[in-house]
Amino acid sequence: MSVEKDFIKTIQENTGIINSICNTYFSRSDDFKDARQDVILQLWRSFPTFRGDSKISTWIYRVALNTILAKRKKDHNLGANESLSQLHLDHISSCADVSADFIQEFAWLVSTLEDCDKAIIILLAEGYSNKEIAAILDLTATNISTRLNRIKHKLKERYLNEQQ
Repeated sequence: MSVEKDFIKTIQENTGIINSICNTYFSRSDDFKDARQDVILQLWRSFPTFRGDSKISTWIYRVALNTILAKRKKDHNLGANESLSQLHLDHISSCADVSADFIQEFAWLVSTLEDCDKAIIILLAEGYSNKEIAAILDLTATNISTRLNRIKHKLKERYLNEQQ
């Protein structure tokens, strides 16, 4: 198979990951499309360097998140009004017996987090370990553990403030 065909097949098999990540950070249609195009372009540029040391989905998460975080930083689009994608919300609700109201409230709480913290929560919701999250985001596992504790504290505090 040619490199182009391998790439197209990989994108088709992982389009859900790409769309979900883009939708998490860019909820407006035009922004989503631009982000998706940027991610696919970066995946194409990086495809020859994929060595197979990790799962292809892990590599896609890493490239996609790094591309989007760089794009958001460049665009100075640091608003906290984006929401988790429906794919991530469905995954969370399938893992726990929780109500739709709780899922929506959780999505809102996560949307108030900084970009890197959102990425950590997305990857955690997808079932990645701290070590895998660290590799994807180019951080240490200890840093991920520390950030997760801080994120939990932030989410709990924001949730309690909303209940008052």
